[in-house]
Amino acid sequence: MRKDKVRAYKLRREGKSYKQIRELLRIPLSTLASWFKDEEWSKEIKDRLDKEHSLSSPTKIKAIIGANKKRWAKIHQEYRETGEKEFEKLKDNPLFLSGVMLYWGEGNKNPKDSRLVLTNTDPLMIRLFYKFLIGIMQAPKDKINVWLLLYPDLADDMQKRFWNKATGVPLSQFKNSIYIKGKNPTKRLSYGVCNIYVSSRELKEKMLVWLDLCQKKMLG
Repeated sequence: MRKDKVRAYKLRREGKSYKQIRELLRIPLSTLASWFKDEEWSKEIKDRLDKEHSLSSPTKIKAIIGANKKRWAKIHQEYRETGEKEFEKLKDNPLFLSGVMLYWGEGNKNPKDSRLVLTNTDPLMIRLFYKFLIGIMQAPKDKINVWLLLYPDLADDMQKRFWNKATGVPLSQFKNSIYIKGKNPTKRLSYGVCNIYVSSRELKEKMLVWLDLCQKKMLG
């Protein structure tokens, strides 16, 4: 075997690319390709180098990011269009209107946050919104979660049982409570503050559309 071929094989096994070997040994790329075309280990090195190159290329990374943004923008637009169609069917439904109005007043309307979150101290409002999430938004029950904001003198287990009974949300869906540490540890609301939420970009996009359409319908 010619000496430059031996050296080329050694460099290739070290993970060098064809171009690197050409620069070192002055061997044409076509010759290197013919030498290594049937070597499985060389093909594995090529795949690894291709992957590393694609991940290190700013142009390719930018293209991937751009394509993902366009794809998600299209999906979000489809969610909004579906929300508009559903609004026409639901706009006279009392539960639909109640849920949207509740969210208008007490919900998280940040478009960058994919969570649908409603916060309130009234158990009946939380119960109503829970029914709205299930009955109108068709949110799976196991995706609807609750967390409580409590003062230090409130017992976590007791408050969770209270909200579970008052709202109908299963205890299994209650997350860790957060305690308020303030100057007045006993100055509190009787049962804390309840936050009910579901993480869904689809439902958040629909809700924002429904809020907009309800406002236009009611306020002209």
